[in-house]
This record gives sequence, C-alpha cells and structure tokens, in this order.
Amino acid sequence: MNKVKVGIIGCGKISSAYFNATKRFEILEVTACADLDVERARAKAAEFNIAKACSVEELLADQEIEIVINLTIPKAHANVCLQVLNAGKHVYVEKPLAVTIQEGQAILSLAAEKGLFAGSAPDTFLGGGIQTCRKLIDEGAIGEPVAATAFMMSRGHEHWHPDPEFYYEAGGGPMFDMGPYYLTALVALIGPIKRITGSTRITFPQRTITSSPKAGKSIDVQVPTHVAGILDFQSGAIGTMITSFDIFGGADLPRIEIYGSEGTLKVPDPNTFGGQVFLRRRDEKEWTEVPLTHGFTDNSRGLGVADLAHALRSGRAHRANGSLAYHVLEAMHAFHESSTTGVHYQMTSTCERPAPLRVGLPNDRVDD
Repeated sequence: MNKVKVGIIGCGKISSAYFNATKRFEILEVTACADLDVERARAKAAEFNIAKACSVEELLADQEIEIVINLTIPKAHANVCLQVLNAGKHVYVEKPLAVTIQEGQAILSLAAEKGLFAGSAPDTFLGGGIQTCRKLIDEGAIGEPVAATAFMMSRGHEHWHPDPEFYYEAGGGPMFDMGPYYLTALVALIGPIKRITGSTRITFPQRTITSSPKAGKSIDVQVPTHVAGILDFQSGAIGTMITSFDIFGGADLPRIEIYGSEGTLKVPDPNTFGGQVFLRRRDEKEWTEVPLTHGFTDNSRGLGVADLAHALRSGRAHRANGSLAYHVLEAMHAFHESSTTGVHYQMTSTCERPAPLRVGLPNDRVDD
C-alpha cells in the first residue's frame, strides 16, 4: 500500500493517543513531530520511535509530509490549520475545528481554494458503538427518529487535569470541550441541525485547581459552565441537550438516547469508540443489548486521519470532514448566542450525514 506520510504538531497530553493509534493503520506513517517546546517533541519522538523531531517551520517545509495532525490548544487551532494549508498540506485538527465561526470559515475557504482536505476530530462516531446505532437507525429498528436527549454532566477539569486553565477560556467550557462528541454523534445519527435555542450560566466565576502540579491556583472563568438547549433537526426530530461543569453532586442520566416512532435506542458514550448499545422496541418492557456490528471499539484515535488518508488515495469523500466540523462549531456557538440574545438561532450551515462504515472492515484499514 502507498503509505501517506504524516506530521504531528503539538506534543502535549493528547498526542500519545495519536502516536499510538496511528501505528495501527497501515496507510499511515508518522515521520515527524513538532512543538513550540522542541524538547517536548524530542521526548515524544524518542518514546514512539519517530524519525524526526523539529520546529513547526521545519515540519511544514518537509515535502514528503501530506497530512498534518494539529494537536495544539483550541485558541491556536485556526492559526496552525491555516499555516498547514498554506504549506500545501492536508490538515486534521483536534476538536473544535476553531474557536470562532469566522476562523472556521477561513479554514474551509482556504482548503477549498487550494483543493486540500480539512478534517477534524472527533472521530469517535466512526467507532463500533455509534456505527452500530447508525446501522440500526438506517435499517428502521426504531422507525422514524422523533426526538433525542444528550447529557454531559461533570464537575469540571480543575479536579484532575494537570493544566486546566484553558478549559475556562474562550474555546473552552463544557460545550466546546465535550459538545463536539455529542453533536457530531447526533448529526451522524439523525442529520444536520436547523435551529437551536439555548440557555447558559457561569455558576462559579472563580475556580480553584485541586490537581497537581497547580493545586491552589485560582482560575477566572470566562465562558459559560452550564449550557442547556433544544435542537431542531432538519429531519423534524427535536433534541434536548445539557453540557455542564457544574454538577458537583453527580448525575444519573443517559449519555444519548434516540426516540423513534417504533422504539428507543440507548447510544454509548460518544467520547468512546465502543460501549454497549441497547434497544427497546414499541410495546417491549425490557431493553435488549445489541451486539456491536462494527469494529474499532478500543481507543482508535486516528481513525479519522486514516479515513482521510484513504480518501486521498481513492478520491472519495472523507467522513470527519470540515463541513461536519464547521456545522458542529456553529451549533456550539448557537447555544451561547441564543442565550445571549434571547431568541432562536437559525443555523446558516448544513452538512451531509457522513457515510456509514461497512460491516466487516479489518481493524487496520478504512478503505471504502
């Protein structure tokens, strides 16, 4: 197979998952990594046996690299994506695609102008859990999707993350941190969103870090930490969603449920690739666990990059694409905007439901 050479920019906490996962896909070869802290890049290169650790400029000048994975912090996503595209390379960025709608538009516009792919996490919707749910919905197991619920209830990241400040800055908060997983899953399962109505609040204007190494440091909260709202999908289905960093007493709510005219589907955690799927059809009293029909059920970060690489070689569309990521970005802003203005937010973007994966794909390829 004609491998696609890949570079990684950003060698922080999440990069290890990508270094590990990209090794499983035979089409991908990570040949270089870069970071503002070159020593950190060198440490990752040594740990994962990567041929070259270098500056961002050196990586972008490497003519052999076709795809760059952008793992920088959210506020740097757009700037680095634009640098990658201007260097003539395809880009795949960690979520969210960008912090502002204008930045997201700039990425898609430049990618289109240069004939390049722009892709974005999350790719968890390609995992066996949500792909099984997609197959059930497409086959009519729950009839017509009527409604959905999605809940991400948490106490916030200052209790466990070693560097949590950016979760409370622009581009952070529960919606921008975890919303991409939930919204991407909902769009993949139900389709694009037409309208959003939201309410938000900042419950604690200051938070104190209790995790090492910054325990005791105060954080000034700049973004809403509890976000609730209603989503009207183009299909006619209505969704209810809450994302929160304010749930200190815990909660016992489902991650995602899809309610159809003929039954209900319990969708696994969209921040994972696998999980359990449960179905209860009309008039049934008990839930039935549905065996997963698809692979990629372990931590398969990099699956979206592999799909993009196969798309490069075959000419087909890739699934974790920029249009999907931009639609999700606009939706996240829509919750905040609706709360601020007190009116419904009419979505200006749309996207295609990404094509489902075929049953029976090997665990190292996404080749159709």
